Amino acid sequence: MIPMTDIFELAYKALGYTEEAGADEMEIFCIKGRSVMIDVQRDEIDLAKESLLSGIGIRAIVNGAVGFSSTNDASQVKEACILAVKSARVRNGDPQWSGLPQKQKPAAVIGIFDKKIEEIDIEACIDYTAQMVEGAKSIPSVTPTSGHFSCGSSTQLILNSHGVEVKGSETSIQGSIDTTAKNSDISTASEFDMSRKLDIDFYDVGKKASLLALRSLNGVRAETGDTTVLLEPMAFADILENTLLPSINADNVQKGRSSLIGRMNSKIAAGELSIIDDGTLPEGIGTASTDDEGTPSKRIEIVKNGTLRSFLYDCYTAGKEKRESTGNAIRSSFTSTPSIGTRNLVIDHPSFDIIAETRKGVIVNTVIGAHTANPISGDFSVEARNSFMIRDGETASPIKSMMISGNIFDVLQGIDGAGKDVRKVGNMITPTVRISKMRVVG
Repeated sequence: MIPMTDIFELAYKALGYTEEAGADEMEIFCIKGRSVMIDVQRDEIDLAKESLLSGIGIRAIVNGAVGFSSTNDASQVKEACILAVKSARVRNGDPQWSGLPQKQKPAAVIGIFDKKIEEIDIEACIDYTAQMVEGAKSIPSVTPTSGHFSCGSSTQLILNSHGVEVKGSETSIQGSIDTTAKNSDISTASEFDMSRKLDIDFYDVGKKASLLALRSLNGVRAETGDTTVLLEPMAFADILENTLLPSINADNVQKGRSSLIGRMNSKIAAGELSIIDDGTLPEGIGTASTDDEGTPSKRIEIVKNGTLRSFLYDCYTAGKEKRESTGNAIRSSFTSTPSIGTRNLVIDHPSFDIIAETRKGVIVNTVIGAHTANPISGDFSVEARNSFMIRDGETASPIKSMMISGNIFDVLQGIDGAGKDVRKVGNMITPTVRISKMRVVG
């Protein structure tokens, strides 16, 4: 691993090495960080691990062809730069390549770094994990089955041959737990929380998981048919991620893999629904001053009052249409090239007490199987978990077993209400949404 103190100095050298090797354009993505991960099995800590990370990724462009290499070995940085150039030279040039991002002023962002997380020790992390387990055990007849805690801090540097030079630091912390409740019946539930700051009540995370498992006992079967469905934040976010998000990715649109081809400025959702991707959102999980290519972060209206206004672009896909990148180039690691992804996807709709205003329907906490959805058509069929009947404006009996199915664009058109329970689910921020009619199979 590259020594932490040397990594950024090496990044500047790598820029020169890549130019010397013959690249027309070059980009260096450099990161150093620390993470703690803890796993829980039943009610005991199973694994606690602290890791240090550092590495450099190099993109080299020669005659419109892109080569890539990466390393976490200081002695191999120059060789990795040469390899990136060699990789570009053996590829065919892309006539649609328009260049790496030009230098621009990064966006001002707040709330994405907490010194307390950067300095946290593994013993404190174990204590937070234990609090989550104790919260789960505080409810009689319910036991934790598994859980996970993680936190981390990192600093990244992006350099390119057009003068981009962006350095930023961030932190994150999260905890999740699964529980099982037993009497004459068995039910399971899960809960989680994540934040940029050390402000999570881990005991409460565990307690909420157990309360939901307890409430879900002795469920009844739902009636098969079309009914009003309320999707809580975790359920709605899971469905959106696997259906809508692929269709608003400009790369998919350009390759003919989206249902939204030719739909720009047309109505695709309910008139009061707006969907925004905001890379500058205070304390957002996906917030940073730039994306992972160095393009300044922006607030992008994808859907405004039901009308499709924009897709999400990185530098390459934007260049193909001779437009600006929306700042949506994302990397999973220094070992990979950027691809298009959301930053902080915000669901905006006028809110009210949607349970009280629902005479008959069902409310769904989580879904299983959203990954099986068709990412092009938007069709999905999922198992609904921790679901409840709604009768005369109140939550009633738990539901034993239920499937819900539909098409994401029908769902978006059918949204007629949103709750006041706005929640961050990863990098999605959404309330519970009410869909006037969905197919339910009991």
